[in-house]
Amino acid sequence: MNYDQARRYLLLRPEAFEDFPFGPDIAVMKIKGKMFATLSRGEQFASMNLKCDPWEAQILRDIFTGVLPGYHMNKQHWNTVLLDGTVPGPEIERMIDRSYGLVVKGLKKVQREALVLAYGEREVFR
Repeated sequence: MNYDQARRYLLLRPEAFEDFPFGPDIAVMKIKGKMFATLSRGEQFASMNLKCDPWEAQILRDIFTGVLPGYHMNKQHWNTVLLDGTVPGPEIERMIDRSYGLVVKGLKKVQREALVLAYGEREVFR
């Protein structure tokens, strides 16, 4: 998965939008104003930060060389995923879905329920 493919998939999530609060080089993907991913182009390859359960974060780091503790993030709850080909595309999509779902779970009840009502629980919590 490359930068453009990741960006496209991130923005497919219900009501996801792109913001640039840290400047033009780092895209921040949000749902209801809450960040669920960052995406940046590197000199050699792109990378993204994704929210993750702490127990799963460490397991993913142990399995994939392209998954590291979250750069400039809480390393217990965020991973940096290098888009260098070492992590299969379907696994990156799963991690994106999980990050989005974790952030949605932390939204206000009314916001969360509105998303589920509009898009269905299966789409919101893949």
